[in-house]
Amino acid sequence: MKNDIFNYKFKDNLPIGFECIPLAELYTKSRELMTTPHRTSFYHIIWFKKGGFNHSVDFYPIYIEDNTLLFLSKDIVQSFDASASMEGTVILFTETFFCQSEADAQFLKETILFNDLFSVPAFRLNDNINVFNSLIGLIEEETGKPEDTYQSKILKTYLLAFLLSAERERRMHDFKEIKKGPDLEYLLSFRHLLESGFHVNKQVNFYAGKLNLTDKRLSQSTFRVLGKTAKQMIDDRVMLEARRLLAHTRDTVKSIGYQLGFEEPTNFIKYFRKHSRQTPAGFREKCIV
Repeated sequence: MKNDIFNYKFKDNLPIGFECIPLAELYTKSRELMTTPHRTSFYHIIWFKKGGFNHSVDFYPIYIEDNTLLFLSKDIVQSFDASASMEGTVILFTETFFCQSEADAQFLKETILFNDLFSVPAFRLNDNINVFNSLIGLIEEETGKPEDTYQSKILKTYLLAFLLSAERERRMHDFKEIKKGPDLEYLLSFRHLLESGFHVNKQVNFYAGKLNLTDKRLSQSTFRVLGKTAKQMIDDRVMLEARRLLAHTRDTVKSIGYQLGFEEPTNFIKYFRKHSRQTPAGFREKCIV
């Protein structure tokens, strides 16, 4: 029997929107929840110091080696390996915590750690482990102090240093660099709008209008960077959410169609079949263990 996707918000008792916790401690406290498909409204940095297992992210198993860093944006569906022994560190933070300026918001929207267009950002630390250990140590020391007016800014500074160091490291691991320019900027802005609008708006002209672009110009940008049209990106995002809901919830096909903006169940079934060559019910059946 499938389980519903658990949706987690940040802890109410951590008002600054930041937490650094040993992975083993988190796993011990919340093992059942963590090994069930779940998503959160905040960002994850997971440092797996011991590997040898898979971590599931949106239907894809990511093999975890020793000293693997994994970066997960908010709302991604993930689940931990129930049979593995966890050792490492988890950094959790909200968008509100990090974005203390427009530059912060721009960084979070563009960083390759949470916006890799080709794969889930996961890589093994090799020669620079001491750098990351030192930053974790500074973070742990600061979080152990009484909260004051400086703590949030200090932790955000340490977090930014961790992210910048990780970006540098990421580029040493077969990273496909995308040339910066208008095409990439339009694509990233489009993805940001799409994330909050795909349930309701599935037309390219809606997003192009928000960006003050023509439909053709937006699709030129997405195709030059990803090899996909803007419409294909919209369909991919809708289908991802459809698969998530079909695989991980007990909601009826009719209800899922409504959640995704389809007024008639038959329209959702036709749409799903067109983009996957199977019915929603057929896909769900394959997901049942």
